[in-house]
Amino acid sequence: MTSDVLTRVEGRTGIISLNRPQAIHALTTAMCQAMTDALVAWIDDPAVEAVLIDHAEGRGFCAGGDIRMLATSGAQDGVEARAFFFVEYRLNHLLFVYPKPVVAFMDGITMGGGVGLSQPARYRIANENTRFAMPETGIGLFPDVGGGWFLSRLPGRTGQFLALTGARLDGAECHALGLATHYLPSDVLANAKAQIAEHPDRIDAILESLAVEPPPARILGNRQLIDRLFESDRYEDILAALTAEGSEWSAKELATLSHKSPQTCKVALRQLKEGAQMPDFASEMVQEYAIGARVVQMHDFIEGVRALIIEKDNAPRWNPETPEGVTDELLDTIFAPLPADQAWTPLEIAR
Repeated sequence: MTSDVLTRVEGRTGIISLNRPQAIHALTTAMCQAMTDALVAWIDDPAVEAVLIDHAEGRGFCAGGDIRMLATSGAQDGVEARAFFFVEYRLNHLLFVYPKPVVAFMDGITMGGGVGLSQPARYRIANENTRFAMPETGIGLFPDVGGGWFLSRLPGRTGQFLALTGARLDGAECHALGLATHYLPSDVLANAKAQIAEHPDRIDAILESLAVEPPPARILGNRQLIDRLFESDRYEDILAALTAEGSEWSAKELATLSHKSPQTCKVALRQLKEGAQMPDFASEMVQEYAIGARVVQMHDFIEGVRALIIEKDNAPRWNPETPEGVTDELLDTIFAPLPADQAWTPLEIAR
């Protein structure tokens, strides 16, 4: 088992701690497999009544996935990248359907892969250090790990706003939108974990007793603007609405969107529209795997990683350059189901 993931049982609770602080606990294939193995081992273990997911040290819960590996693989044959998505999405789905309570501590940076670990959990704990985002439009990927399911079910059009802009939310905003179930100050987290470990049958009462009223959520003040200006599922309409609004806020969001991959923005809008209609989480992950298997080898992702992570010139050259250049035919190609022998499948667990 990789030392980048620490698993143990304390009291009556299984604990998974991400332990790759030098990369803000960004996920590798081995880390996803280690977490999956631990969860599978605990499913029928009567000594484990709940699961707790946190990070060992450092300033983040989980900053995402191993983006450099994905881009390197995508530039070659994409095999390693697809293997990562396959294992990661099985972990996301396993957490979603897990029969025992899962408690995720969104302490610090919670982005991309960290969203995929926390959002399927029954209990999602935010605090004053939480920084939540799905920033994939900035690197030409797409808001995966179940983003099409979770973001499409947020109030109003906040999910579409987050998917397009990559906006960072603090803990209070996460709580206000339902991304977090509880808001606990960071100085009581150790106490909460210790109590949960010993009394997993009392998680609700423990969290309620330690939770505090979060500060005002800034995003609530912009909800009407977000719902009105991001109302359309057509990206060009959103840009036109922001332009016509002519306010300081709309100008800021337009400036943000001008740096994002038009292809990824259109993929995200379609992904959330279709994700809202998915019959179950597994169906969502089947579609996201098909999208991921393709976009990881496309120009925008490889270029986005070059510009923002490798060379850091922050000047990606997107192709297509404009929203109008991203045709429905291109999107149909990206969203097309994979052949049955290449498609994603959920983990089968012998019970």
